[in-house]
Amino acid sequence: MSGPGARDGAARAAFLDMLAAERGAARLTLEAYRRDLEDYAAYLKAAGTDCVQVATPGIRAYLLHLADLGLKPSSTARKLSSLRQFHQFLRAEGLRDDDPALVIEGPRRAAAAPKNLSPDEVERLLGVAAEGLDDPQRSRHERMRACRMALLLELVYSTGLRVSELMALPKAALRASAGLVAVTGKGGRERLVPVSDRARALAGTYLEALASAAPGLAGARWLFPSDSESGHMTRQAFARDLKVVASAAGLDARKISPHVLRHAFASHLLQNGADLRVVQELLGHADITTTQIYTHVLDERTKAMVRDLHPLGQTGTRRR
Repeated sequence: MSGPGARDGAARAAFLDMLAAERGAARLTLEAYRRDLEDYAAYLKAAGTDCVQVATPGIRAYLLHLADLGLKPSSTARKLSSLRQFHQFLRAEGLRDDDPALVIEGPRRAAAAPKNLSPDEVERLLGVAAEGLDDPQRSRHERMRACRMALLLELVYSTGLRVSELMALPKAALRASAGLVAVTGKGGRERLVPVSDRARALAGTYLEALASAAPGLAGARWLFPSDSESGHMTRQAFARDLKVVASAAGLDARKISPHVLRHAFASHLLQNGADLRVVQELLGHADITTTQIYTHVLDERTKAMVRDLHPLGQTGTRRR
């Protein structure tokens, strides 16, 4: 290596060779690393240093440079990941005796508010799914599929179950007289979720349709049986059918998913005054910080409460 530039280039090439040989990195992955490191090296060269000499403040200055260019925090975090691995490699290979990237924290990314549907949009979905459930022109199989979709939509919106939990519900789940369903969620944690009378009524209609259309499946233990490997309907099948209903309801099918309906369940509860910890329990979140992605709903509700209920928030009210 005759100088800093050649030293930098050789170090980057050796790192990429290691990724390809030892980690089996794909071509596109290697190209992404190559671009990240070339950009980093160009910045260091302009700053009068290189990857072997740069100290921690120099790396922080590079990250600030990326922010000044308007790079999104997610993109900056990806580049920082590349730099961390690169500097770990330099130290492991004896090209440096320290790791200047070790103490650097990545850019903080605000939790994005989840996609949501308005109550009116959900009602449109439910209405379309419930249309013609008793239509005599439909075949037995078509009626069963229609009843199943109506029940699925009612359940996911009225309970907030994860789609994996919904698909794996046993047939006996909705027969409890107490109107509660015991759900096994992530980590094997169990919780009780209330089930609406409407959902239980739809379940009876659906199970009758299932017995008529697919008697071979009607004896299965699952509420939504199928001939899939798991023995029950897959989340992909539900998501696909849901998009068909969304299009029929005049909604953008690209923005509709079972997970979006779970978000609607939580958001609409909070908008109507539910406590955040109650919503946490219903969603099956182990940590309330996960539920706090919905605090934007609480913020808006708090602002509206102060505006509407506090004397100084009311139009025309004067301080005396």
